[in-house]
Amino acid sequence: MTDALMDTYARLPVAFEEGRGARLWDTEGREYLDAIAGIAVCGLGHAHPAVTAALCDQAGRLVHTSNLYRIPLQERLAQRLTAAAGMERAFFCNSGAEANEAALKIARRTGHQRGIAEPKVVVMEGSFHGRTLATLSATGNPAIQSGFEPLVAGFERVPWGDADAVAALTDREDIVAVLVEPITGEGGVGVPPADYLPRLRALCDEAGWLLMVDEIQTGIGRTGDLFASLGTGVRPDVLTLAKGLGNGVPIGACLARGEAAGILGPGSHGTTFGGSPLVCATALTVLDTLEAEALPARAGKLGDRIADGLRARLEGHPAVTAIRHRGLMIGVELDRPCKELVKHGLEAGILINVTAERVVRLLPPLIISDAEADTITTTVADLIEAFAPPGEST
Repeated sequence: MTDALMDTYARLPVAFEEGRGARLWDTEGREYLDAIAGIAVCGLGHAHPAVTAALCDQAGRLVHTSNLYRIPLQERLAQRLTAAAGMERAFFCNSGAEANEAALKIARRTGHQRGIAEPKVVVMEGSFHGRTLATLSATGNPAIQSGFEPLVAGFERVPWGDADAVAALTDREDIVAVLVEPITGEGGVGVPPADYLPRLRALCDEAGWLLMVDEIQTGIGRTGDLFASLGTGVRPDVLTLAKGLGNGVPIGACLARGEAAGILGPGSHGTTFGGSPLVCATALTVLDTLEAEALPARAGKLGDRIADGLRARLEGHPAVTAIRHRGLMIGVELDRPCKELVKHGLEAGILINVTAERVVRLLPPLIISDAEADTITTTVADLIEAFAPPGEST
């Protein structure tokens, strides 16, 4: 450890130096099964041959020119993503927070063009949209907002998963958009009622609002569809992506259609590094690989396999209050804080994560084998049973 880094992370006492597939090796040569994938980033695992080849080839040709000039690889990626999502235009940036910033600027500018002096965006309790000031303000977690006040104004907050609460606002003339995660990530792998997104789509259509869906953690095949919203039959007006799109290379994207697609003009938004030849070549390779290996569909089957196995082991366990999943986005909620399980996992040779204090979150690479899926199931169930023995009194 070094004092030269700002103290913004409670880092675990391990450092990795090599990875292949769903396996990582630390500086001491110890092997781990990665069930978190860099927080849903490395969907194709580590050192994927196609991604490695694309990176090396493009780095040997051209890394960066800036958006002052055409970038053909960026144009190809925009066409690929908009076609897949049923959208019209794309803006590329470097992260999920920046993609959500672009979405919020689209909403604000839409409101102003409609003559609304102080446009509002409906956001959800328990949500997470990023750590820039605007996305932090949109986020529904007071703990991470504390100390950064005054927050950015312009947000109307309602309970996540409650379409009726959104319906109660449809007579408001100052609202221009709804921003929502189809499944919460940092909020604890919350899976909403099946009609939640379709109802939000209908409400936005009725009120003339933009439906903006944050797919930064759910997108790129993780939930069994290329985009989680597509799996519900919903096409948003704005869709944000990052994480798995670059398999570790920083890239974010804000996709839009209709009115939202044409709201930003030259000079109204921009980025220095976003959409470089290097990241776009990588993202195109990620999409090629997802399609060639049918990984979104496989993620759906593997997620069912792990979740069903966890239910077989843990349903009825007095400390386990819920097991939620869609594809390879899995949460096991306990009746108590359980952050210690992350360290216990390290000791057992598996990387897991705990979010919302009580939810064991699993986000393994989409390329895991059936045997690795079964190992995740067995190891996580063992960890939970050892942490909270079924027969203990509470």
